[in-house]
Amino acid sequence: MESGKSTRGSGGRRGGERKKSVSKSIKAGLQFPVGRVARFLKKGRYAQRVGTGAPVYLAAVLEYLAAEVLELAGNAARDNKKTRIIPRHLLLAVRNDEELGKLLNGVTIASGGVLPNIHTVLLPKKTEKSEKSEKASQPKSPKKAAA
Repeated sequence: MESGKSTRGSGGRRGGERKKSVSKSIKAGLQFPVGRVARFLKKGRYAQRVGTGAPVYLAAVLEYLAAEVLELAGNAARDNKKTRIIPRHLLLAVRNDEELGKLLNGVTIASGGVLPNIHTVLLPKKTEKSEKSEKASQPKSPKKAAA
């Protein structure tokens, strides 16, 4: 035996090096904090007792929802030729998705605006004259114009 240290695991006070702690989020393979969700579930007094699987499941659901909304909002930002997601992109993403729209039906997104929508009754009526003038006013392609 060297210098009186035993080679026991981390259970003993004296022996060996300490193992690096592994968080519940890493064990579950999640980005969202499982420990924090567990603390909020306990402090919120939603029930007298909270099982060990409940915060893992809830964190996974929250992570999935966040990823879904961010992906759709990122697509909306790209459609508008922007690199930064703003509240308008969040609103467009949520309202254009059927399931997220149902989930966030009564939610107001600040600075989000509204979906672009013009009622068909309000659109100008097309007559025969306006249709002919539209066809005549359409520019011809440069190749045909040069020939």
